[in-house]
Amino acid sequence: MDRPQFGVGEIVDHQRFGYRGVVVDVDATFSLTEEWYDAVARSRPPKDKPWYHVLVDGSAQTTYVAERHLEHSDDTSQIEHPALGEFFGQYTGTRYVARSIH
Repeated sequence: MDRPQFGVGEIVDHQRFGYRGVVVDVDATFSLTEEWYDAVARSRPPKDKPWYHVLVDGSAQTTYVAERHLEHSDDTSQIEHPALGEFFGQYTGTRYVARSIH
């Protein structure tokens, strides 16, 4: 199993679709249904590599993305997403820090 290249709170760019976002969760391997994969993952990225849940900047959308489609973003300005506060409590200037659970 590969070690994930990105962590929760990191700002990433989607290489194919050109959007920016922030990672809110990491799955070591693909964890959605076969039906979803067949319908959405048209480029057939590997299921045995990490996949990421990403809040899309400037949108209310959340995506599920294979690692091979992501790269670290050079633009580390803040993300605009309505669910941001549900996941993160702080922005350091380059990344988000997950909310502490009490």
